[in-house]
Amino acid sequence: MKANRVNELWEDKLSVISMGLRSFTDALAAQGTEALHVDWRPPAGGDPRMLAALDSLRPFEEKINRANDTALEMMIDARPVLVDLRPAREAIPGMKENVILHAGPPIRWEKMCGPMRGAIAGAMIYEGKAKSIKEAEKLAASGEIEFSPCHHHNAVGPMAGIISPSMWVFCIENKSQGNRAFATINEGLGKVLRFGACGPEVIEKLKWIEKMLAPSLAKAIKRSGGISIKSLIAHALLMGDECHNRNVAATGLFLRAITPHLLSTDLDKETFGQIFQFISGNDHFFLNLSMAASKATVDAIKGLPYSTVMCAMARNGVEIGIRVAGLGDRWFTAPAGEPKGLYFPGYSAADGCLDLGDSTITETAAIGGFAMASAPAIVKFIGGIPADAIRYTKEMYEICWGIHRDFQLPALNFRGTPAGVDIRKVVETGITPIINTGVAHKNPGIGQIGAGILRANMDCFREALTEFAGRYSKK
Repeated sequence: MKANRVNELWEDKLSVISMGLRSFTDALAAQGTEALHVDWRPPAGGDPRMLAALDSLRPFEEKINRANDTALEMMIDARPVLVDLRPAREAIPGMKENVILHAGPPIRWEKMCGPMRGAIAGAMIYEGKAKSIKEAEKLAASGEIEFSPCHHHNAVGPMAGIISPSMWVFCIENKSQGNRAFATINEGLGKVLRFGACGPEVIEKLKWIEKMLAPSLAKAIKRSGGISIKSLIAHALLMGDECHNRNVAATGLFLRAITPHLLSTDLDKETFGQIFQFISGNDHFFLNLSMAASKATVDAIKGLPYSTVMCAMARNGVEIGIRVAGLGDRWFTAPAGEPKGLYFPGYSAADGCLDLGDSTITETAAIGGFAMASAPAIVKFIGGIPADAIRYTKEMYEICWGIHRDFQLPALNFRGTPAGVDIRKVVETGITPIINTGVAHKNPGIGQIGAGILRANMDCFREALTEFAGRYSKK
């Protein structure tokens, strides 16, 4: 009876569900068999150590989930508002005359990448601490200058992320929680300090920003009574930006918001024209505002017990580091990756520095690479095709705790952006956050040479999950 039934089975037309290797499905299809491929992988890649860490958290799953609900709610309800613009020495906590802030997790001068060293040399010339690059490098190596991550001072900086005492910084206040975050004024693209350039033209522009642009904007910001950066971000996402590497609409929206207040100050016509031309001619002007707003948003959840939501992600050109809400200030680091993308004529990947900058705070706060579905034109800057932008965003939903209410994506029927990277989901699925980024030349003094895309290093998340499991499974 059983044998007959087996024979009948082989005589029937088979429809097969195949899991695992794609080649199994392809082999069946080649023989005319109907086969459905299921892209299944063992959780955590089958890593026994990671599986044990995930299992150890199951008794606390309800507490973790409640904490993550709270974290997501705090992120969504955050109201970052531009309230001031002041010199770093006056605004940033812990800023001193011998302190220079940099992007990414902590790093010593001897270990820094070329662009960061070039930007630091430029900052010291700008501050009048050195007269030449050689003199600046000698001072940097002397131990007299203290280097500290921007993130340790409620601040963020794009690429090298350098902030020195005389640089003016946007002051963003999260009106929901009362915390503040800070970022410098964006210089534009090409040969600029944040990409490691440090020539006379770079210093000249920084001085113009310090003496003319920043004080004028500061007056206008105070007259405005505060500008909602969150509202500008939400609007810009509907207009084709993702507010990390594409800020065309957001910059225009900010210029529209600030112009009436600039006009109401005592600026002369020529100065107003220079300021208007500088902002309107710099499509990345809004980036630093977006970053500071994102920092103010996610800093509010740092230290939230039991939360597995990532609250920072940053790179220093040597390492990438993440922070997790439930683990506070602790960094979890791994080697920085190499962006894949488009390079300016005459340059290639061999010339590029490894991934660099604090700008991945935008992805941490549910925009940037996570919102690429709203910005198909981004691929003209980083490479790929528009369909890639949508695919990247869709994939990020798999590793996020929820969906943003206010950051909506027209291409996905106004679905909210993926919000709140959960380190458990990252390790379990094997999917790491997508990052779109600029590329600096690996040597100091040259500047930007391209832009591209890459993934965060999984080792950061494995290390964070291990620490989280060890800490909370003992409670």
